[in-house]
Amino acid sequence: MRHYSEMQHAFELFLQDPDSYKLHASEIAYLLRKVRKKESKEAFLETLKKIPQDFLGDVLLELPEKIKDEAIEHFSSEELALAIEGLESDDATDLVRDIDDVDEGKGEAVISHLDEEDREDIDKLRRYEEWQAGAWMQTELFDATLDETVQSSIDRLKALKEADELENIYQVFIINDQRRLIAAIALEDLILYDFAKTYREVIETKEFRSVEAAADIENVAKMFEQYDLSVLPVVDWQGKLVGRITSDDIYDVIEERATEQIYNLAGVDDEAEQEERVWGVFQKRASWLFVNLLTAILASVVIGFFDATLAAFIPLAVLMPIVASMGGNAGTQTLTVMVRQIALGEIDFENAKQALSKELIVSLLNGLLFATLMGIIAYFWFDTAALGVVIGLAMVINMLVAGSFGAAIPLLLKRLDIDPAVGSTVLLTTATDVFGFFSFLALAQSILL
Repeated sequence: MRHYSEMQHAFELFLQDPDSYKLHASEIAYLLRKVRKKESKEAFLETLKKIPQDFLGDVLLELPEKIKDEAIEHFSSEELALAIEGLESDDATDLVRDIDDVDEGKGEAVISHLDEEDREDIDKLRRYEEWQAGAWMQTELFDATLDETVQSSIDRLKALKEADELENIYQVFIINDQRRLIAAIALEDLILYDFAKTYREVIETKEFRSVEAAADIENVAKMFEQYDLSVLPVVDWQGKLVGRITSDDIYDVIEERATEQIYNLAGVDDEAEQEERVWGVFQKRASWLFVNLLTAILASVVIGFFDATLAAFIPLAVLMPIVASMGGNAGTQTLTVMVRQIALGEIDFENAKQALSKELIVSLLNGLLFATLMGIIAYFWFDTAALGVVIGLAMVINMLVAGSFGAAIPLLLKRLDIDPAVGSTVLLTTATDVFGFFSFLALAQSILL
C-alpha cells in the first residue's frame, strides 16, 4: 500500500479522470480511513462526496464498520440506491444489510428506489441465513440452453460484456428447459468446440460440482480449497440453477472465520473490537478476564493446601511458576493445532483417537526432555538432587496434562456443538495451572518433607 501523501495525489488524479487513472476501491477506502483518523469526520465525509457514483458502492463495502456507518448516515436513501445499482447482487445485498443495521427504515427506503430486477435479486438473497451458501452467491451468471449453438452463446456473452452486465465470467452453465443444471464448461474449454453445433451435440457426460443454496458456507469454502475452484454454481433443492459463488467471496468467508478463531482463542469478541468506544471494548474484555480471575483463584486455592510445604522449602516457590508456564505453553501449542485442524475438517471424531495419541506422544517426549533439563538446573541451582527429581516428575505430568487437555477440549466442545475456539484457553489454563501446582507441591511434600 502506498504512502498517505502518495495516495492523496493518486486520488486527485483519479478524480480528474477516473477512466484513465484507475484506483481500486480498497485503495480509496485506505485513503478514507487515513483521512478519518488523521483529520476529522467532516474531512472524511467531504472526501467521500467527491467519489464518482459508479465507484461509491464498492468503496463503502471496503470501509471498516464504524466509518461505514458514518457514511451510511450521511448519504440519503436516493444516493445510496444509486451506489447500489452498480454492484453485483451479492455485494448489493451486503450493503443493504449494512444499511439495515444502521437504520432499518433507510434500508427499506433504499430498496424502494431500486429497479424491480435489483429488488427481486436482493430480496431473494436476503431470504437466506448468513451461514447459508445462498446468502453469499450472486445471481449474475452466464448460462446457455441445450439447444443453443455455441456461437450464439458466445455472441450473447460478448454483448453482455460490452453492456457491462457481467463480470468475472469463468464458465458457461448449461441448463435444460426447467433450468436444471446439466453441465458446467470452462471458457478455456469452450473454444475447442465446434461453434456451429448446439450444446446438446457437444457436451460430454462429465462430472461437475455444484452446491445447494441451503448448504453451510464453511463446507463450501472447504470445497473451494480442496478442489482449487474459482467458481461454483448454486442450485436449489430441485437442482435448478439460481446463482454462483466466486472465489473472492470465499476469501471473505475464510478471513472472517480465521479472525473469529484468533479472537475467540484470546477471549476477545471480534464484533466488540470493531468499536471505537473504549467502554464497549473494556466491557467485553473484562468479562473474559473475570472468568480468568476465577480460574486463577482456583489455582491459588490449590497452592494454599500446601502453604506449610512452601514455608518449609522456599526454593519450591521459585521453581513453581516454571512448571505451570511450561505446561500452559505446551497446551497452547496443542490447542492451536487442534482448533485449526478441526476448522479445516482435517480432524473429526473418526480419527480423534489417532490425533489424541499423537499429541500425547509429543507431550511425553517434550516432558521427558525438559524434565531432564530442568532437573539438572534445579540440582545445581539449589544443590538438592531430590528437588531436581520433584520438578522433573511434575513437568512430565503437567506436559501430559497439557497435551491431553489441549487436544480433548476442542473435540469435546465440537461434540457439544460449541465453537472449539470459544473458552478453550480458559479451560486449558485452569487444567495446566491446577494440575501443575498440585503435582509439583504434592510430590515435594512426599519426597522432600
